[in-house]
Amino acid sequence: MEAQEKIKKEKGTSFMKNVAMLMIAQILIKVLGFVYRLVIINVEGFGDIGNGYYDAGYTVYSLLLTLSSVGIPTVISKLVSERVAIGDHKGAHRIFKTSLKIFTAIGAIFSLALFFGANIIASKILNVPDVKYVLMVLAPAIMFVAASSVIRGYFAGLGSQKATSVSQTLEQFFNCALTITFVYALVGKDPAIMAAGGNVSTTLAIIISFTYLYIFYKRRKKGIILECKNQTVQQEDKTAKNLIKTIFAISIPMTIGSLISVINNMIDTVTISNCIQTAFSGILDTKETLEAKAMELSGLLSKVVTIIHLPLAITGAFCTALVPAISSAISVKDYKTVNKRLSFSFFASILIIMPCTAGLIALAEPILKLIYPQASNGANILILSTITMIFVSINYVVEGGLYGFGKVHIPAIALGIGAIVKLVMNIILISNPQINILGAVISSIACQIILFAICMYYLNKEIKLQMNFKDHIVKPIFISAIMGIIVYIAYKLLITITGNTISTIISILIGVISYVILVLIMKLLTKEDIYMIPFGTKIYNVLVKLKIYKEEK
Repeated sequence: MEAQEKIKKEKGTSFMKNVAMLMIAQILIKVLGFVYRLVIINVEGFGDIGNGYYDAGYTVYSLLLTLSSVGIPTVISKLVSERVAIGDHKGAHRIFKTSLKIFTAIGAIFSLALFFGANIIASKILNVPDVKYVLMVLAPAIMFVAASSVIRGYFAGLGSQKATSVSQTLEQFFNCALTITFVYALVGKDPAIMAAGGNVSTTLAIIISFTYLYIFYKRRKKGIILECKNQTVQQEDKTAKNLIKTIFAISIPMTIGSLISVINNMIDTVTISNCIQTAFSGILDTKETLEAKAMELSGLLSKVVTIIHLPLAITGAFCTALVPAISSAISVKDYKTVNKRLSFSFFASILIIMPCTAGLIALAEPILKLIYPQASNGANILILSTITMIFVSINYVVEGGLYGFGKVHIPAIALGIGAIVKLVMNIILISNPQINILGAVISSIACQIILFAICMYYLNKEIKLQMNFKDHIVKPIFISAIMGIIVYIAYKLLITITGNTISTIISILIGVISYVILVLIMKLLTKEDIYMIPFGTKIYNVLVKLKIYKEEK
């Protein structure tokens, strides 16, 4: 009975509570990831060389991880939520069991391939033989990630993101703590060995996370089996072969889309180094100075990407939560709920990303000085990159909507077209010494705009969103701009009294408070919107008592 109660309670989790759980988890994951990378780079004997070994091995690992497991949670959550929506719990559990066998086997194959092929990959492809140690310690993780992804997807399909949010946070916490511990323990060793030690923590953290997910499932298994026995609807009539075909029909396009995202990053890695050297070939004299310039500008872009990924982690939660929520509603032809959740996700993403954009533009230089006190240049790159951030944020919602409708191939095709445009623009723009590294940012903006235009066109064919242009787009942009001005003025006044760190932190806090006040004064959120927020009923009652909102009769 206890296991069944847990299942019922988790199925009752609201859409916005799931989003909130994922948001908190993603923020913690990004912060912890930033902390341990910052710490290990400054460990004696690790530095840039150790970081180079660390990243080289991790890039190969990420590629294989994408092929074996990225997109699996979304695929499983979509298929499971569709079955659960019509009461077919047996069918949902069958999808889970079949998927667990398939993807664990695929993960195991990639793990073995990476472990036994580590020497060949390091020596022949990367041309850095010692990277093999990093590849070998990361190899077992692929199988455990694949299995974990299926369990996360299953519970997301049942209506709960608890398994995903807790397991990912747990994984990153142990990854952070163990990476720092192992790298410090290996001080005095070769940087390649230190990097391998740092990556042992990744594998151990993933195994710990998998153990949590396995226990999470086992504690609920009795309740799941009981639901399967008690179901009254007929189980989905599909052979194992047809079920596997269905799983792969959805997972392959999503994997291709994720693979293109990885390739997009590779485009920047390859073109920046070569094109920067071309751009400055007539300005700088030696090969060494050209390479140094390429690494310097590449580092500037890397810093900025780290910063803009934090707001994106918050809005990305909508995509993860949207897919099962929309899929289940579509299964029972509840298009009103589909429209409501999609429209609110768009609005909420804009409401979150626009003040982040205004704040980053107003405090670009102070924020860089705060985070990177020894290397704080790159404010112009950060300001321009906020445009990319806006479109990436909105695209999360558009893609989530298309995945929910089963149009999984469209984002992959759109991203492929965007990647081609990005490659061409990178070569042309970065090679221009007046534009140089800004060309990579401009091409990313173009790529995201193309992705948005294509995906939005096809989403609009599926459903007409109930959005008010003035209230849902114009007003958030307007109050974000006001907030940005307030933040800028606050910083300029505070910097005359105190240092950059305190001035920046206080200015950010002033920005957050002023934005919340402006949202409430302009009544951007309706009663229904507030009710969708976790503890929304209590929040609304407080606002009524404060006479900010009037009680609707």
